[in-house]
Amino acid sequence: MRRPQDIELEEKAMATISTLTSAFEGLSSMRIAQIKDQVVESQAFFADLWQMYSQLRVDQLFNYGRTAEAKVIEKELFIAITAEGGFSGDIDQRLISWMLKKYDPTKHDIVIVGHHGAMQLSQAGVSFKKYFKLPEKDANINVAPLIGYVQQYKSTSVFYQTYISLMVQDIKQIELHAAVQAAGKKVEEGDDIISERNYIFEPSSFAVVAHLERTMLEISLSQTILESKLAQYASRFRAMSAAKDLAQETHAHLHTEYNRAKRALNDQRLKEIISGMKLMRSRSA
Repeated sequence: MRRPQDIELEEKAMATISTLTSAFEGLSSMRIAQIKDQVVESQAFFADLWQMYSQLRVDQLFNYGRTAEAKVIEKELFIAITAEGGFSGDIDQRLISWMLKKYDPTKHDIVIVGHHGAMQLSQAGVSFKKYFKLPEKDANINVAPLIGYVQQYKSTSVFYQTYISLMVQDIKQIELHAAVQAAGKKVEEGDDIISERNYIFEPSSFAVVAHLERTMLEISLSQTILESKLAQYASRFRAMSAAKDLAQETHAHLHTEYNRAKRALNDQRLKEIISGMKLMRSRSA
């Protein structure tokens, strides 16, 4: 049987782990609430932009905010959004594995967001065009560098984690253009008619439409990143909750083992004392 001192040290370590995992669990829950508020605000802003855009555009084509002279790469761009660290459970590994099943280097290029995903791609021997850090802040996310890559390609698909509930997260793929169109269909049409008859557009209405397309792409991509972070925090919450429960269970087991070891040590000492007293009596007799 192990010494009580050794068991006591392990018991204290488990108590520390239980406290830390509980703290991470609380932080994850707080960040989830904050991100939900950010998504609601960005959806309202998107609705205003879509109303203007739908009244200005002269056709149904979505040009990703590109100019007419822009050269387009005849490939599909894959954007994978993963966690920056490794505390998001197994969801990043599932996402990367799923994306690689669809990946064909002759048809696709990859841009990765998040260090965890970049490491997994490197370990799999898959090259990627660019790596971006996952934004630390949940507000005013700068996705302009990502949009710069999106505009170079014929089409773009985004692979990301989606939040279903606090204990359930899934992985999803969307075509970025389709995501903008789907969000636009949810917007109720406004009464104001915006056209060149009653507004002056500088430098031109086409330039304004291109700017609106780019802005809506940025909002849609930002929302995707926020939803991915929401799922990551939920996955972290679930992982920390499981780790906390395991730490508490192990702590209780160690506490019982410590009491048994201490009692066994006391019993052993008592036996030695009794044996010594018997030996002294036998010698004195």
